[in-house]
Amino acid sequence: MASDFLIVHKKILPEYLEKVIEARDLLSRHEASSVTEAVKMVGISRNTFYKYKDYVFRTEGTESRRKAIFSIVLLDRPGALSKVISTLSSMHLSIITISQSIPVASKAAVTIAVDITDMTGSADAVLSELREQDDVLSAHLDAIE
Repeated sequence: MASDFLIVHKKILPEYLEKVIEARDLLSRHEASSVTEAVKMVGISRNTFYKYKDYVFRTEGTESRRKAIFSIVLLDRPGALSKVISTLSSMHLSIITISQSIPVASKAAVTIAVDITDMTGSADAVLSELREQDDVLSAHLDAIE
């Protein structure tokens, strides 16, 4: 299976993609109180920010630990989260945090941050494994560093 992810030098990318990352960083550091303020500070449109915010990530080559954040929607069934955790563990991912919403309409949203330093396979392989589970309605990679 071909990967959906590429690592490319920022020199060949449009400048606005780096500005999307800058705007997202401003929001996460609370240096901007809203998306509107953040995009004004970096000089891009809100449309550009929303179009690319979930698709561009900064790599941190100097850190020895790498992290990824997955968003998963599960059916509200006993053992559903346990199966997800087992899958992540089988691929040598160490869980950093788990945040689960209260189930609504028999579905629960889960955000899991993991250490991927020792991961076997790729992020795409992790997503494929998660999506194959009966209790998983959707799985997405939110961020990777």
